[in-house]
Formats: sequence, structure tokens, C-alpha cells
Amino acid sequence: MGSVAIRAAIERAGIAPENVDEVIVGHVLSAGNGHLTSIQAAIEAGLPASTASTGINKACASGMKAIMLSATSIRVGDNDVVVAGGMESMSNTPYLLPRGELPYGGATLKDGILVDDLDDPFSGKHAGYLADKEAVKQGITRAAQDKYAANSYRRSARAADEGLTAKEIVPVTVAGKRGKPGVTVIDDEEYKKINIDRMPSLAPVFVKDGTGTVTAANASTLNDGAAAAVLMSGAAVRKFGVRPLAKVIAYADAAVEPEGFTRAPALAIPKVLAKAGLDKSEIAHWEINEAFSNVPLLCIKLLGLDPERVNPNGGAVSLGHPLGCSGARIVNHLALHLKPNEYGLAAICNGGGGASAILIQKL
Repeated sequence: MGSVAIRAAIERAGIAPENVDEVIVGHVLSAGNGHLTSIQAAIEAGLPASTASTGINKACASGMKAIMLSATSIRVGDNDVVVAGGMESMSNTPYLLPRGELPYGGATLKDGILVDDLDDPFSGKHAGYLADKEAVKQGITRAAQDKYAANSYRRSARAADEGLTAKEIVPVTVAGKRGKPGVTVIDDEEYKKINIDRMPSLAPVFVKDGTGTVTAANASTLNDGAAAAVLMSGAAVRKFGVRPLAKVIAYADAAVEPEGFTRAPALAIPKVLAKAGLDKSEIAHWEINEAFSNVPLLCIKLLGLDPERVNPNGGAVSLGHPLGCSGARIVNHLALHLKPNEYGLAAICNGGGGASAILIQKL
């Protein structure tokens, strides 16, 4: 999937593959995929084997961090043209067995999705459990999360119906199983798979002592996806006659204790605004990744954001959250949907207590 996104990004930018200096791709669940999946995706996308490539893993923030590292490489003069993005196929993540002599009675398979991302290595708790506990601690109620999630689904459906998201999507043909013909996917699928009326009746998934607030409906799902963007220096823009969509203004990371990772975007966002010398009132559009509904709700509460400007076209709760992809997807969404001269800020939390945020301006 990464190769599909990379190829489309290069074609839409109107540059030749041989003019790309480096490809930087975020990928979280890479076990069993062979070494350096970023160069695999680049070569499959038609870039020459001489293209430099870097693969990174910052958990859910991987795709956004790839964009940040690409921008830095251009700013310091190491590169002029970089393709940055992220990819994930959670449906193909392998189950794992420990290396070494198997114990008497056999060994238990471990889910690579849990081992390599969703389970916190410090507490052993699932990310959903930690997100639920932090939501309760911060006063984010179950009703507020359900209401937010329902609105996310409605916003995604409206954006799709109005054709707003079509320009972001590249059709992908998925091979059929057992000799069946392949299926071409032309739309994000999750927003169609919900019965909003049933939301209040769903049981909490992670905290089951009567205080739980996170359910299958107000959290993101396990998904496959990829996103890519072309970043260029001013000199490269002039050389190749490209009309850029947006300009990267500032970016930053932040971190808290691992158990409070959903709170971290609320720390990264002020750092970015301070770097840019902007006030939150000057941001026209916020994209805050909806790993759980309580993540944007925490930012809205802690930072006093206008909820109408936060994820106005839906988010990961209703579209899906392919781990390595999501951070790049929300930056691309801003670049495509901001109006000229508007500022947009994207932020995403990641396991381990971190978050990344990036500010762009539409040109």
C-alpha cells in the first residue's frame, strides 16, 4: 500500500522519480515484512534503487514524524526533494512465537499488533485501558465520547457524500481469496459500518468494573492504509516549476508518562504555536488524530479549542487508524482542505507517552 501512495504523490506533484533525493516512511508493525520496508515501497512505486531511504517507528506518530524529519533534512540542506509518509497493514500483522527452545507443553502465540504497539510495555496494559483511565481522570464522560464519535461518523459521511475526500484517495485493488476476483477499493470504509443508535448500549471494552467509558464505537478500529506527500525546497519548487499546496511552518514533539499518552498532544500543540508565534485563534482547522474519541476531547478541554474547527470532516474513529499511516494522512488532509493563507495544525499521540504536532499554511 505504501508504494501506491508514493507513486500517486509523485505523479500528482508532477516530478520525475529520479528527482527524489530520499524517501522517509513510517511503519510500525514491520515484523515479517523483510528489511527496510521503506525502500521496498519506494522501488515498487517506480523510484530508482539509488534513491536514499529511511524507515522510522514512532508508534502512531510515525507518519507525521516522517514528514517532520523530511522537512528538517530540507531545511539543513541535505535534501531538496523528499517523499514522506506512512503505511500499515494491520490485517497482515503476524502472530509471534519466542525464539529459543519451546517449553514443555508448547508455546502461546502472541498477537504482533499488541506486542509491537497496542500493549504498553511498562504497565502491560492495553492502550485502550490507559486511554479510558486518563479520560475518567480528566473528566471526559462516556456520553461525551459517544456524542463525539457519532459526530465523527456523520462528518465523515457528509465529507464523502460531498466529494471532499475523494481527491485524497487512490483506488487500491485487493487480491481476491481462493480464486475469487480482486476488489477495487475507492473509498474509506469504516464510516459506513455503524449504527449510531446502538452506541449508548455498547459495553466498555477495556475497563469493565463499571467505570469504563471506551467502547468499540467511540474508539478507532484496526485498519490498513498508507499516505504520502512530496516535500520540496524553494529552490526545487522553482527548478521543477511545481505549484506547492502548503508550507511547513513549525513542528514539535512532547511527552508525558506512558500511561497518560492521550494527554500528550495537548502539550505538543502549544510548543508548535510558540515556535510559530501564533495564537490558537489563528488556526482555521485542527486535525487531532482520533485514536480514541477522548484524545481530541482532551485537547478541546485542556486547550480551549473550538470544537467546530476540530476534525470537521471526521477522523480516525469513523475512518480508521492504520498506525504508521495516520499521522501523514491528517497532514495531507490539511494541505488539501485549507483555504489559501489559512493555518492548519495536526497533532497525534503515540504509545510510550509521546505526541507530535505540525503546523502548515495553505499557499
